[in-house]
Amino acid sequence: MGRGELDEAWIEEAIRRYRRIESLQAEFDQAVSTVEVTVSSPDGLVEVVVTADGTITDVRFCRPLQGRGPREIAASVQAAVTAAADAARWAREKLHTETFETYRPLAEA
Repeated sequence: MGRGELDEAWIEEAIRRYRRIESLQAEFDQAVSTVEVTVSSPDGLVEVVVTADGTITDVRFCRPLQGRGPREIAASVQAAVTAAADAARWAREKLHTETFETYRPLAEA
């Protein structure tokens, strides 16, 4: 087998792998925009729903707000939003691992 044949085979494999990466990336991009995670503030007052790409899709108050001051409510909202950002990051990392777990770089092939 001459050098030209070897290079051609390597190039074809690289192209095949590039197309696979593109496909996996599209799958990942779709998943991060649709997978949702729900988190609550530590006091259970606020619940936030967030997608893996970090988009907040819903905020709910799970208990009555009567008798609570603005600072207490704001602290609950802030805690829930912070937890939502952490949950989105966790979900994104989990999806990335699941999506690309079977992919091996060309150097390992």
